[in-house]
Amino acid sequence: MGIFLETGRLVLRAFTEADADRVTELDSDPEVMRHLTGGKPTPREVVVREVLPKLRAGGYWAAQLKATGEFLGWFEFRPCPAGTELGYRLRRAAWGQGYATEGARALIDKGFAEPGVERVVAYTMTVNTPSRRVMEKAGLGFVRTFHQHWPEAIDGSEHGDVEYALDRRDWRRRQVEAVRLEA
Repeated sequence: MGIFLETGRLVLRAFTEADADRVTELDSDPEVMRHLTGGKPTPREVVVREVLPKLRAGGYWAAQLKATGEFLGWFEFRPCPAGTELGYRLRRAAWGQGYATEGARALIDKGFAEPGVERVVAYTMTVNTPSRRVMEKAGLGFVRTFHQHWPEAIDGSEHGDVEYALDRRDWRRRQVEAVRLEA
């Protein structure tokens, strides 16, 4: 179980078969799933057959506390048509403690510090204010609101989705400004 990335408080690691129950628990919380499925849980058999293989295929990392090993959820950082998509899903107990921002910033910094990532994008429902705040704190800026067809409408979907993004050039500029302010 190799470590992909460490931050001050987090370890991001590859998913394993042993994570099935952790992901099932995460996807069973109606509040965690509110802006994804309208709160409907993902059955364990679907996690084992579909979700976990997707998480293990690449671009997704299990997030756990460095100090205790407690599973917090996961982060996504993988290529998509618009660039490299940033995503996250954390247990409700981890909300409001800065873990999503910490993991997102670390992935963005790692991605831009290495060749290949030119643009990071993230998406959420317009009404998902906490997720939008994470995107902003991680350095992404609002790009647009858009509407797409979903097979089942969920509460708030009538307001559409939002896209946030950060380009390598803007990231570099911010890095230079941060160094200048520290000097």
